[in-house]
Amino acid sequence: MQLQDYRREYIQGGLRRKGLNTNPIAQFETWLQQAIASGLSDPTAMTLATVDENGWPNQRIVLLKQVDEQGFVFFTNKQSIKGRAIANNPNVSLHFPWYPLERQVRVQGKATLLDEQEVARYFASRPKESQLAAWASEQSQVIPSRDHLLEKFTALQEQYVESDAPLPIFWGGYRVKPSCIEFWQGGEHRLHDRFQYTQSEVEHDWKIDRLAP
Repeated sequence: MQLQDYRREYIQGGLRRKGLNTNPIAQFETWLQQAIASGLSDPTAMTLATVDENGWPNQRIVLLKQVDEQGFVFFTNKQSIKGRAIANNPNVSLHFPWYPLERQVRVQGKATLLDEQEVARYFASRPKESQLAAWASEQSQVIPSRDHLLEKFTALQEQYVESDAPLPIFWGGYRVKPSCIEFWQGGEHRLHDRFQYTQSEVEHDWKIDRLAP
């Protein structure tokens, strides 16, 4: 089959304005819980898009760890490609690809660092192996081999055999405060339903627009 011939219909249902919550965070939480309940693999996985100092966009998958009225939270190495890009340009985009449900959510907003106490609490909740992996990996840096990484990890296991690893100074968390959130539901004949929430000048007040597919 030629790629141009590969297509399918979207038949799982539509999205109507009357069915939307006026608060996009509440609407997102509803969709997220439905994605989890459906058994969807990695329902908290989201694509994070950043732009570096040379104007090049980058995308990668991170995991959503918290969402509330203040925004969407994830954790990572602050010296990674994404961490350095955010330090230069805090404008980011998130994308949740819930394709088995024929749904997508797109978020635009500004990323800010979480305070150290909040980061420390989350880091302490991670499995010990994940704590050690954060120390072992100089994320995004060139390394000579996988053996090099495993040797560092093994040394850390021996060092912290009787205790948890402390919070690395290079490891942090970010909160993306949204200014725009779009909900996309697949529709028959490519007549998809798209609703965009845009933050108004009044905090927690959102304008809702239907977008053409």
